[in-house]
Amino acid sequence: MLETIALLTIISPFIGAIITLLVPKEAAKWVCQLFAGIASFGAIALAVAFFNGTEPTVTYSLLSIGQIEIFGLTVDKVSTLITVAVVVLGFLVSMYSLGYMTDGNREHPHTGQPRYYAFLLIFIGAMAGLVLSSTILGQLFFFEVTGACSWSLIGYYQSPKSLKSALKALLVTHVASIGLFIAAAYLFKETGTFAVTAIAGLDDNTKTIVFLGVLFAAWGKSAQLPLHVWLPDAMSAPTPVSAYLHAASMVKVGVYIFARAIMSGGDIPEIIGVIGVVGATITLIYGFVMYLPQKDLKRLLAYSTITQLSYIFLALSLSIFGSQMALDGGIAYIFNHAFAKSLFFLVAGALSYSVGTRMLPQLKGIVKTSPLLAVGFCVAALAITGVPPFNGFFSKFPIFAAGFELTSTHSWLMPVMILALIESVASFGWILYWFGKSVVGEPSDVVAKAKPIPASMKIVLVILIIMSLCSSFIAANWLV
Repeated sequence: MLETIALLTIISPFIGAIITLLVPKEAAKWVCQLFAGIASFGAIALAVAFFNGTEPTVTYSLLSIGQIEIFGLTVDKVSTLITVAVVVLGFLVSMYSLGYMTDGNREHPHTGQPRYYAFLLIFIGAMAGLVLSSTILGQLFFFEVTGACSWSLIGYYQSPKSLKSALKALLVTHVASIGLFIAAAYLFKETGTFAVTAIAGLDDNTKTIVFLGVLFAAWGKSAQLPLHVWLPDAMSAPTPVSAYLHAASMVKVGVYIFARAIMSGGDIPEIIGVIGVVGATITLIYGFVMYLPQKDLKRLLAYSTITQLSYIFLALSLSIFGSQMALDGGIAYIFNHAFAKSLFFLVAGALSYSVGTRMLPQLKGIVKTSPLLAVGFCVAALAITGVPPFNGFFSKFPIFAAGFELTSTHSWLMPVMILALIESVASFGWILYWFGKSVVGEPSDVVAKAKPIPASMKIVLVILIIMSLCSSFIAANWLV
């Protein structure tokens, strides 16, 4: 039963993508809604079926050569939780695109082409496949599929800038995939299998090499130094693409494969935790410094995403020192941040559609012309900066609690946690500054002329506002 539902969730978007390219252009967007909806139903049904089962982990082998498992599925509380996030958010983004990808868009008047909806569906299916994969080879395959889709979607507008940005994203993430190739090769050499669970049986030296390979791939996909350069430029993509690829799905590939390796790795050499913490701290500071001068809301959110992903890497790295709280906090962060940051990106997209710009200095008095966008801006800002009762708080608090608790045995973590705490407070202050400049007050000339946004966009924004309040409770109860 679980195997059938999981396969439906993965395969249905690929089938939908093919049909999208075959039907008349006017019907393509509706085919996308249908198959994204089917995949979302499958993801939720998979989670419910797993929850009603009795096994903590269920693994299925789909393709083997002799005794070597090539592809398989792992269904557990983590994979089901993250699958729901990446697939359902894909459906919400496709629904949002119904309104955004039209000639009524003031910044980018353009009717969505079938290839846009087809690649969006392929991305949804690839993300489900990666999250549910039980082998490094399966992760690697879908890792590369997401890279190809991101290339197409980032370069969708076919402008010289967007094509250059798409190529940069493809090259950087493809170079990062070398890490997974190395990890898969060493794992197979030592164990004769590609199963992620086999990592636990490796000796410390080989395990270190495998984890370094996974971490390198994770840094590339999740835009951490020194492999971060592709993400800010990728903001030339359509905003729904930015919300999905660069908040909910693609950038979460890296932290997810690192988390899956940690969960399956048994006793992990502490050097991996040290490298992970140091890398996360450097990227955290860099990301914060870089988003201070940004005036384009999407570029600010891009650097904010780099910083938020650093918190997840910090949490996962702390878990290597023996903190289950840090691991659970990192997993919850992946889930919660997907909804909060997607909301912020889609608010930026709605401003582009309605006002014609997303440049912050030109935005003022949003609350008087677009109360929904003002509420969305406020909720998203409070959520990603970790203000209670929004979901970001319940992601950050376990990380700080776990980190400061670990300082009793690892004193060198104290300055790391203090720096992270300072960044968290400072980022709240900076986002609050732009909230005051952009949302309240008398409308600027461009904001005063704002046009209404379509119903499909409004519905998605309302859902994400609610999830930015509720997702942390879902994650906390699911991960118990």
